[in-house]
Amino acid sequence: MSSNPLSAIAIQGYAGSFHEQAARLHFGAAPALQPCATFQEVVQRVADGRASAGLMAIENTLAGSILPNYLLLQQGTVRVTGEIYLPIRQHLLALPGQTLADIKEVHSHPMALRQCSPFLDQHSWRLVETDDTGRSAQRVRDELQWGVAAVAGEQAAHLFGLELLAPDIHADPGNYTRFLALAPASTEAPALPQADKASLYFHTAHAPGTLARVLTRIAGHGLNLTKLQSSPRPGQPWHYSFHIDVEFDNVYHLHELLAELPELTEDLQVLGIYHRGEMNELLPTPTESTAACY
Repeated sequence: MSSNPLSAIAIQGYAGSFHEQAARLHFGAAPALQPCATFQEVVQRVADGRASAGLMAIENTLAGSILPNYLLLQQGTVRVTGEIYLPIRQHLLALPGQTLADIKEVHSHPMALRQCSPFLDQHSWRLVETDDTGRSAQRVRDELQWGVAAVAGEQAAHLFGLELLAPDIHADPGNYTRFLALAPASTEAPALPQADKASLYFHTAHAPGTLARVLTRIAGHGLNLTKLQSSPRPGQPWHYSFHIDVEFDNVYHLHELLAELPELTEDLQVLGIYHRGEMNELLPTPTESTAACY
């Protein structure tokens, strides 16, 4: 957990969302949260100083990578300071007194709906994509939406007084979302003796074997490649840039690699050097997670 004093944390989502849970897990209960409608707004608020830090989902074990967020990192306005792995338990929530037979529509964020598609496909419900899991649950409560259910976490049920019509409807019990903690790129990155992970961005010449040579060099320095994500390069059809995450036991090995990569890559950027997250982090209880969200 971060020990730096923070005034406000920008998150995508609202009260009762998984972003709120992850932010509390990483930053603690003290900082206020700044809910944002989009990931772009999260990055903008961090970059221009309206928020002292931010939290942004980057990938899910079931739904995959959130590709637009990799492009946001490549803009160079924020840097990665940490990561959080949050276990995601999705439930079907509705106003009390209803059954599954009463439901006609299900509302939630597109990624949440995708994570629960095997369960949802068993029913003839109309699926409505929204901007946030927690906000979907809040609308069901605020607008007294009978016949409408929301896919969201248990914390949203507690917060908005909804019943769990069907618990744990996600497709796989190993459902995790990885979040990145962000700081302004303009601030100096502190030295982290415990750092053991880095996120890098680059592109290579459009020629045979160029990417393979980069990967060989990573392995040669004993680094573990945990992520390789390609993204289209605007204005250059079928040319790609690459985001990689590497883990290491000694930061010296990373610096050795960084000294050699410029000869093999173009536009090399170090997006962040930080301490890797753990997969067994505990969820805060629902009562811990709402007071400082505005």
